[in-house]
Amino acid sequence: MNLSNCSYNYGNIENKLLPALYTITFIIGFVGNAWGLKLLLQKWQKLGNINVFVLNLGLANVLYLFTIPFLMVYYFSGRKWIFGDAFCKMTRFCFNVNLYCSIGFLTCISVYRYLAIVHPLRMMGRLTVTRSVLISVLVWLLVIVQSMPDIFFPKRFEDKAQCFHSTSHEKTEDYLTYSLVWTTTGFCIPLLVTLGCYGHVTFVLCRRNNIEKRLRQKCVKFLFILILLFSVCYIPYHVFRNLSLFSRIQRKQNICVWWDKHVFTGHQISRGLVCLNSALNPMVSTLQMSEHILAHIRQLPKQVPKFFYHLNSSSDTITEEEALRSTSMSTTTSK
Repeated sequence: MNLSNCSYNYGNIENKLLPALYTITFIIGFVGNAWGLKLLLQKWQKLGNINVFVLNLGLANVLYLFTIPFLMVYYFSGRKWIFGDAFCKMTRFCFNVNLYCSIGFLTCISVYRYLAIVHPLRMMGRLTVTRSVLISVLVWLLVIVQSMPDIFFPKRFEDKAQCFHSTSHEKTEDYLTYSLVWTTTGFCIPLLVTLGCYGHVTFVLCRRNNIEKRLRQKCVKFLFILILLFSVCYIPYHVFRNLSLFSRIQRKQNICVWWDKHVFTGHQISRGLVCLNSALNPMVSTLQMSEHILAHIRQLPKQVPKFFYHLNSSSDTITEEEALRSTSMSTTTSK
């Protein structure tokens, strides 16, 4: 196909779709993460070691949410970046750290649940808070090491006030190679580990009748959240990111593939959807707290009658004291 057949306005989708999704993500994500972290810290002593990963998941989300207002300004102004080259790279770096830390900590939670359910006796006393903290530090370090090369790719043209999501056209081939390695190590391997863990957990839950119904329901809910996050946020983004880079290489060679426009559109939509992971991740902390919240709610019907009983008892005691006082006063008067 001739390259002229691929000429259309690429900026319309970015300038209209992404600002709307960023706004939704910032509002829902900020409220959801603040509420989730507050619940988590309030009930920290009553919760398990998994909450070390949930806490780090929330911190990664907050790190990225603070950069969203700058991206909103960028796209609302028609892709004019006014905050400098260094902050452009830092904003993109925070996005990548949030994305792959989220995947990493969700994978850690899946592995912990797998070990606790499938190998409970073997893991007894081994899943400690100290080990959870060390694993969390390792996840942060691995993600930062994976994301560091992205900083060294050019993000701006000298004559244009833009902040590229990937890199300039001159470095597209190198960036595609880096993106494929990044996708394999940061996404595909954690995805296979997560699927393997929860596939085995599902098999065990179906076979064992001695596992509590509440635990089964909790695992099913968490599996649903994982499927939602990976299918809506993570899988489309990685597929379309690499296809978009390949399409750009083809355009550099004056080759216009028929799916170029569809890939670009899908890539922009997936960029908006992957940002929603910061708004959907608080469901993990909410699920962790659900058992304690439900237990508290179940106690309310029992506590209400007790409250009124003590209230009535206290009011009766006051009446008796007043009666005794009036009796003693009348006795004193008669004397």
